[in-house]
Amino acid sequence: MSQPLASIVIPFKNTEVFIAECLNSILKQSYSNWEAIFVDDYSDDSSCTIVESFTEKDSRIKLYKNDGSGIIDALQTAYNHCSGSYITRMDSDDIMTPIRLETMVNNLENHGKKHLAVGQVKYFRADGLSDGFARYEQWLNSLTTDGKNYSEIYKECVIPSPCWMLHREDFDACGGFNSNIYPEDYELAFRFYKAGYTCIPCDKVLLHWRDYSTRTSRTHEHYAENSFLDLKVHYFLELNYDKTRPLAIWGAGTKGKTLAKILLKENIPFYWICDNPKKIGKHIYDQELYNFDYLAELQQPQSIVTVANSDAQKEIKTYFETKKMQAMIDYFFFC
Repeated sequence: MSQPLASIVIPFKNTEVFIAECLNSILKQSYSNWEAIFVDDYSDDSSCTIVESFTEKDSRIKLYKNDGSGIIDALQTAYNHCSGSYITRMDSDDIMTPIRLETMVNNLENHGKKHLAVGQVKYFRADGLSDGFARYEQWLNSLTTDGKNYSEIYKECVIPSPCWMLHREDFDACGGFNSNIYPEDYELAFRFYKAGYTCIPCDKVLLHWRDYSTRTSRTHEHYAENSFLDLKVHYFLELNYDKTRPLAIWGAGTKGKTLAKILLKENIPFYWICDNPKKIGKHIYDQELYNFDYLAELQQPQSIVTVANSDAQKEIKTYFETKKMQAMIDYFFFC
């Protein structure tokens, strides 16, 4: 029985230091029926030349120039050249583990349509990882182990952009790379969630995810924190907000204030609660701040939590549980 073709979409720009390592990791895959579609987004280093040298050695590697400008146009250009039954994305500065494609294809073959293959990730950095990235890796992998990625989708991007795979028909059905909204990887994760594609649990590391100070997600304005919050609010209002129920913001820090401004602009009514004695009773943006226990006076409220402290989050979650409130129905952590 022939193996289905897996198309790997790889946009790149000025990654000459890393791109050969990425290419070699693809060549080392235990699964052999793949095509790697590289799209150059106007690099001014030698990365394009490096890819070109690999195309001469293996016909499965293909190189194109971006039809437009930027990563979204590059993804769209790459997809226009894809022929595979399965679609996956890879970043040119990362490394696949040898079993990545085999694991993902097998999972999709076993589970069928409307499923999303995901995998564990391992961050690495030449000068050592920050505690923040180590915590993100642990959090993301804990969700992926059980396939419960969507359960905390409003916190951070729960589907790592270089480590998913989907049936081509399902990818097309949810809009593929056709959206022009940034951050494009997080927005695509929300569309997977909206489409109801079930994440397949995975306990294997399938991607070594490189971090460095100049990577796009750290430097480009499209990946600024306010872009993430705008995206979260957009999909929350579309997918989870019940306008028949009172809405409460929990937390009056920077993120809580930014969220309040977004909701006010959208004319979404809300109550504002916190547990900071210095803020309770005050007004911000003409909205009074109540003690958190005011929540008990509201009839079947929904709550958005903007408190970042992990210990405080545990206490808040315990409070919700005592009130028999359910995650992703009654409360949502936005950080």
